[in-house]
Amino acid sequence: MKKLFLLSLSAGLALGSLPCFAQQYAFDKKISLPGDGGYDYMAVDEANHHLFVSHGTEFNVVDLATEQPVGVISGMKGVHGIAIVNEVNKGFISDGKAGAVVVVDLTSLKVIKTISLPAMDEDAIIYDPASKRVFVFNGDSKSTCAIDVHSLELVKTIDLGGGPEFAVSNGAGLLYNNIEDLSVLKVIDSRALTVTGTWPLAPCGGPTGIAMDIPNQRLFTGCRGNKGLSVVDAKTGKVIQTLPIGAGVDAVIYDAAQRLVFVSNGDATATIIKQESADNYSVLQTLATQPRAKTMAFDKRTRKLYFSAPQFEPGTRKAVPGSFAVYVYKPA
Repeated sequence: MKKLFLLSLSAGLALGSLPCFAQQYAFDKKISLPGDGGYDYMAVDEANHHLFVSHGTEFNVVDLATEQPVGVISGMKGVHGIAIVNEVNKGFISDGKAGAVVVVDLTSLKVIKTISLPAMDEDAIIYDPASKRVFVFNGDSKSTCAIDVHSLELVKTIDLGGGPEFAVSNGAGLLYNNIEDLSVLKVIDSRALTVTGTWPLAPCGGPTGIAMDIPNQRLFTGCRGNKGLSVVDAKTGKVIQTLPIGAGVDAVIYDAAQRLVFVSNGDATATIIKQESADNYSVLQTLATQPRAKTMAFDKRTRKLYFSAPQFEPGTRKAVPGSFAVYVYKPA
């Protein structure tokens, strides 16, 4: 009996010593959503347990408890992203084809206000808690517009000198924004509304998605040009390490609890990277997803990953009508 116990204990220790054994991800289910059209960012409303999925001229809303669609926010011209601001119970949607940000009530999903902006191609959008402002990044206008979340008014438009992609807030008054066409990162003071730094990201080319480990002051920038994830020191702008990822990266998420970096790629993969320390990273898993499932969302409560995409006709980029869905992956 003692020998059996020791063998069992040894086996358990051996499994426990396998690197990141519990961190592998696997397919869970598909959530079909109605309608056709383009798609872009997704976001999780943690307070209301909702997943927001951009889809053409509307946002589909999925209940994360049941993983079933529960609503649609419609009537827009071409949506991209949504910034969730629970402290005012509002969502701010970038409507890139309307030159506007659409404000919705997060409980009723009703439109409260449409804010017209002096810019074109509203795309990525984030909330900065330090300044109480939402920042929408305008690709064609090469700028960002700051909106007060209480007055729902435009505060200022900031020229960025290049085409912005996604951005992240450090929660203490600084924003970090990828400039795709220049392969640089802009540092923005969210209170003073000025650009305070421009950092080259070489060897990164064509930076898109970005996430941040705030306690360790590390930025994670996904780059299409070199198919790499660059780890950047948020204090100095120094590129610390670059890791291989798939083609067509668009979104990056950092899971602080498990010290994982998730990277969604358009080539039907997601790269999962383990943070061994602030300056040491390794690729843990290349997860097979869906063709052109380039964006994703992450539920901190369940640790599930969500990717959106339609099916495509073989060998083409033509979406199969009625095939749009969210694909769910969970820790195995």
